Amino acid sequence: MEHVLPPAEELARLDRELAELDARRAQLLTRRAWLLAALRPPAPSAAPGWNPSAWGAPGTGRPDAPARPWGLVPPKSPSAPRGAQNVLLTLGGLLLTIAAIAFTLVSWGSMGIGGRSAVLALVTAGALAAPAVLLKRGLTATAEALTALALVLTLLDAYAVHAVAAPDTDGLGFTAVAAAVLAALWTGYGLALGRLHLPLPAAVVLGQWPLLFGAWAAGAPASVVGWALLATAVLDGAIALWGRGTGTRVTACVGGSVMGASALLVGLTQSVTASGPLGALAPGALLLTAAAAALAGAWRAPRGVARAGGVVAGLAVVAAVGGVPAAALPEGWRVLAYISAALALTAVVRTGLPGNAALGVLVASAAVVAGALVGALPGLAAVLLGPVTLLPDAWAGPEEGFRAALGSTLPWPELRAAPVVLAVTAALLGSAYRWWPSWVRIAEPLIAREAPGSGATAAGAPAAAAPGTGAPWYTGGASAARGRPSAAALRGAAGAAATVLGWGALLLAGAVLDVPYAVAVGGETVLVAGLLALAVHGTDGGRDGSAAVRGTALVVAPAGAVSAGLLSLASERASYAVFGALAALFAGAAVRARGGVPRAVFAVAATAGCTVLTGFAGRSLGLAPHEAAPLVLLVPALTVLLGAGLRRDPVATPVELTGALGALVAVGLAVPDAPFLALVLALCGVLAAGAAVRPERRPVAGHLAAALFVLATWVRLGASEVSFPEAYTLPVTVPALVAGFLRRRKDPEASSWTAYGPGLAVTLLPSLAVAWTDPDWRRPLLLGVAALVITLLGARHRLQALLLLGGAVLALDGLHELAPYVVQVAGALPRWLPPALAGLLLLVVGATYEQRLRDARRLKDALGRMR
Repeated sequence: MEHVLPPAEELARLDRELAELDARRAQLLTRRAWLLAALRPPAPSAAPGWNPSAWGAPGTGRPDAPARPWGLVPPKSPSAPRGAQNVLLTLGGLLLTIAAIAFTLVSWGSMGIGGRSAVLALVTAGALAAPAVLLKRGLTATAEALTALALVLTLLDAYAVHAVAAPDTDGLGFTAVAAAVLAALWTGYGLALGRLHLPLPAAVVLGQWPLLFGAWAAGAPASVVGWALLATAVLDGAIALWGRGTGTRVTACVGGSVMGASALLVGLTQSVTASGPLGALAPGALLLTAAAAALAGAWRAPRGVARAGGVVAGLAVVAAVGGVPAAALPEGWRVLAYISAALALTAVVRTGLPGNAALGVLVASAAVVAGALVGALPGLAAVLLGPVTLLPDAWAGPEEGFRAALGSTLPWPELRAAPVVLAVTAALLGSAYRWWPSWVRIAEPLIAREAPGSGATAAGAPAAAAPGTGAPWYTGGASAARGRPSAAALRGAAGAAATVLGWGALLLAGAVLDVPYAVAVGGETVLVAGLLALAVHGTDGGRDGSAAVRGTALVVAPAGAVSAGLLSLASERASYAVFGALAALFAGAAVRARGGVPRAVFAVAATAGCTVLTGFAGRSLGLAPHEAAPLVLLVPALTVLLGAGLRRDPVATPVELTGALGALVAVGLAVPDAPFLALVLALCGVLAAGAAVRPERRPVAGHLAAALFVLATWVRLGASEVSFPEAYTLPVTVPALVAGFLRRRKDPEASSWTAYGPGLAVTLLPSLAVAWTDPDWRRPLLLGVAALVITLLGARHRLQALLLLGGAVLALDGLHELAPYVVQVAGALPRWLPPALAGLLLLVVGATYEQRLRDARRLKDALGRMR
């Protein structure tokens, strides 16, 4: 027989075992730390008196020494923490620096020229000589602090020399010479004392200014300043590649980036503002030299820096080469020169550049093209959204030209090159999609040079292969290498972008050329037809990426249809023609398309177009909006019939939902006129009842039909100013309640909402609405008594519909009757009392929150158990 411990005893046993495991783990971790310390090589300067064998650890030369007990830890060194030492040295150096500055600026004038020279010479010489002595004694941190002081002193020496010995010298020129001398001094000092970290970065910082300040002092033109900046950046790049120490290289990299960016900015500004091609040659030479320097640095740099250098070089080449012809072109066409230069950069794939640098150049080319595309977006947005201005004044008459219909104030002459940019980019992407294998063969040398590591492989080296295959990721396999997009995805993206850009180019070309209004409307409709054909038929199904092209056409086609439809609102005949053509095109596409989603999208678009046509018909007949509402219901009626025919087809539900939205639009149109609203609601109820004939639609459509009929009745009674709605509702309520009672007798599990809900709502809700506006006391009293009886019956027989409907009507009726007295009492109370009562209520609820939550759950469960 197995013995089972009591729970308390078993818990104590488990706690003891866990404590033993924790103790054992701590011992093992301590032993592991000691073993790591024993295997670590000895420090160059051990603390005096340290004897590892005294603690049971093996000495430096005694690997067989007995082990120390696991619980013992070697004593800490008595030396002060490094953080405190650094703080003390920093504060000391800072105080000395402040004293030196104060002496130079305040006490300088009280001494003669000999005293000044002697003091500065002695202090500076001492500050420069002291670090060498301190380094020999191993006091590196103290030497660094004094080096910082010496740096400040040399700057003060330069200031003092200018203030006393050469006060009439130009400030910029003297600063350039002083910076050069100090940079050379600190370079030699840093190379002589190689263990110091500060001198060489300080020399790099000082070396940024001689050429720049010298050019400014000489009054040189902007081009010379740009060359000075570029020369400084090249020097920084050399230091960043071959300099000594990480701090020196990082400082040079930052300085070179700033100076190089400034040089490029100077060259770009001069190139853009040049008066002609000859004037753009000089800044172009500056930009090309900067590009060559960036590529030279990228040749030896690691992956990230090499790619950044390639990007900078590519942008500089585009600005230099494109700036010369751009200076001879009109304002709106200059972008084509830069686009041409950017496209010419793609030839870098066949050069011998390292893969990372060449990839950066291609990124720069793509960035230039993307910037040109962004410049075309305002015009394309005006073409697509401009027709919205026609909505308030539809059918005012056809416009003379496309631009007049758009109502945009854009400077269209400056956008003359935008359609060309879109078309050229679309053609290139389309060719890449169509002849993808040929493009891959062209780019294969670059892909082969791009190694998965940090550098570039030799030309012809194999590229990364897709996992599980022997083929490279870019050759069109179904899978992709880790972190890389598949060939099918890249090809599909190219085809999708070509589709969108080609469509946008044609739209924008019409606006730029200001074609006649009829041509613009017809052209947009034809474009929608082309997109639908592409979405339905697409390209050869075996070609990779075709699904992306079809998906893009599926999205763009409705957007183009909306734009064309809005543009057609300027003319009545154009509106009928365009929306009729669009409805027919989308209906045909829905019939011919394959797949549930495309068919549903096309069917929804066709249904929406037909709904708009019925609205146009009402306006052409001269009907008011509420009078045209029944006419709009023709399309929802057709969708009900079509849904009955389609049955389980995936298109049926979207089409019926679109028809329901059309019915909702009809209800909105009829709201201003109550009789028409009642008629429209009744017709909607008929349509819902027709849909409820189908078993799969009956649960939703049946209840909706009943609600619409009841609502139509209420609206009709209100429109007829009936003051006793019970005369019309009770004849409906009584048979409905009898039918519900018989239903419950036959099926006790039937819901009370189905059996009694409609019959009670038909009378209670209209009576409640009238009672709220009735000044007499009899109707509210009778309604309250009836609601009380219904509530009690619901509680007695556990019927949810009776309890909730009766209780809600009783509460609202009582609120209406008590409202005047509540207002009077509230007006007589002090102003502070309602907030105080509200706060007290919140405190009580908060204090008994858990109890209230349990009560609410019990109430919910009780209601859920009712029928």
